[in-house]
Amino acid sequence: MTYAPSANIALLIDADNASHAAIDPVLTVLAELGQVNIRRAYGNWRKTSLKGWIDKMHRYGIEPQQQFDLTKGKNATDMKMTIDALDLLYSGRVHGFGIMSSDSDFMPLAMRIRQDGSPVYGFGSGKTPEAFRQACTRFIDVNALIKAEGTDAERTKRAEPNDSANGTSPQFDTELLRLLVDAYNASKRDENGYAQLSEVGQRAGNRSSFDTRNYGFTRLFDLVDAIPNFAVERRDNGEVWLKRLR
Repeated sequence: MTYAPSANIALLIDADNASHAAIDPVLTVLAELGQVNIRRAYGNWRKTSLKGWIDKMHRYGIEPQQQFDLTKGKNATDMKMTIDALDLLYSGRVHGFGIMSSDSDFMPLAMRIRQDGSPVYGFGSGKTPEAFRQACTRFIDVNALIKAEGTDAERTKRAEPNDSANGTSPQFDTELLRLLVDAYNASKRDENGYAQLSEVGQRAGNRSSFDTRNYGFTRLFDLVDAIPNFAVERRDNGEVWLKRLR
């Protein structure tokens, strides 16, 4: 998949059929397509079962879309989400879509978007029907994403410098290291394990309001160069690449 940092991407979430625990890695994966500027979650927010999404929406700037259950057994949420997706498609301002759902009802929507030449990434559980999986440009099992993220987080924790013995605190917190490691792991790497710094930065920025100035650095290059978990290399063409060491 071509890396296009300037592309405008829409993430539409069927909150009734999507796990809020997967939003971190989903945003990281979608950076393959571009910047996720449109983030909407659909559901009846009166339901206690959707409570887990509330904090995630605040943290990641996801716009809640309220849809009441007007008739028992009928899902107006799916209709609203589909209408909005087609409106975005026809606007011509969106270059790719992410659909978080395990509902096969979104198969026609995914097929219609692809017919217009736009990529569609589907994110659902392992039980998602094959029809929706095959309708997407790529389908990713969110349970696998969550599991992989947990493994990487544990590795990062073990690799953190322990400075408590000399009375100083680690220079970089766990959340920053985890963010950069996840972004690096999701990026394309050359035969020596190096990834482009620009892609890593794009993926990190997609996942949060990440800014190097919050850590006392004006450039991402200076930040990662100061972190012992990474090796940084500037190549002849001026591009900066980095490799995870631990």
